[in-house]
Amino acid sequence: MSILLFTLLVAVGSFSAGLLGALTGLGGGIVIVPMLTLLFGVDLRYAIGASLVSVIATSSGAAAAYVKEGFTNVRVGMLLEIATTVGALGGAYLAGRVGTAAIMVIFGLVLLYSAYRSTKPLAEHVSTENADPLAVTLRLNSTYPTPNGFQPYAVQAVPAGFGLMFLAGILSGLLGIGSGALKVLAMDQMMHLPFKVSTTTSNFMIGVTAAASAGIYLARGQVDPPLALPVMLGVLAGALTGARVLAGANTKVLRRIFAAVVVVLAVEMLYKGIRGGV
Repeated sequence: MSILLFTLLVAVGSFSAGLLGALTGLGGGIVIVPMLTLLFGVDLRYAIGASLVSVIATSSGAAAAYVKEGFTNVRVGMLLEIATTVGALGGAYLAGRVGTAAIMVIFGLVLLYSAYRSTKPLAEHVSTENADPLAVTLRLNSTYPTPNGFQPYAVQAVPAGFGLMFLAGILSGLLGIGSGALKVLAMDQMMHLPFKVSTTTSNFMIGVTAAASAGIYLARGQVDPPLALPVMLGVLAGALTGARVLAGANTKVLRRIFAAVVVVLAVEMLYKGIRGGV
């Protein structure tokens, strides 16, 4: 295969991953690493490095709009970013110590969990009472826009959410993903933030988390520009296209398609990992 054809195919695959990721709310990074390793034979750690670059690009592109619209809770994001950044640095360090086969098995399990979450819409648990004392001290309680005006909400279980964010950061640095599914789960189900606030705050955070671990991969020489560039451009274009067609798309069907693709990739990653890596 020529370099030009390889680059073109990687860009097309990344576009598809970004499109599906935007339409399902899980981001394209979860598909990029298995796609590069299983379909294109790219070294796992170089695939993770390229995926982290794409996560930074897509997060940066959408985060500003969500902050401007008033959905993102910047104070919550900045607090939890401490945990995810430390975790991401630890995950990137572990990636240089843990064997490829083990990383593939962990990735396969995370893929299965992401597929499960993509088919389970989260219920709202918004509350305006019984805020966590730490949330009051740090002024984390806020409001978000609704058709009936700005709705206030109180933030719950801050220490528990902080701890789960540390785990999300480790997975991000170890696997090259945004860990958006775990972050949204922590903020929505544990801290009782409104769902739209959880997803937009997660998007605000994943770029910073990915940047922390990407620096370690860059220092180790595992961010290859000829590979990272088509991945980044493809995922970004797919994510922007997905955001535009989201209103008219049947997200229920798309989530099932996405879950099916992710399950296939998960099984393949687990199989390769158990057999000893690629």
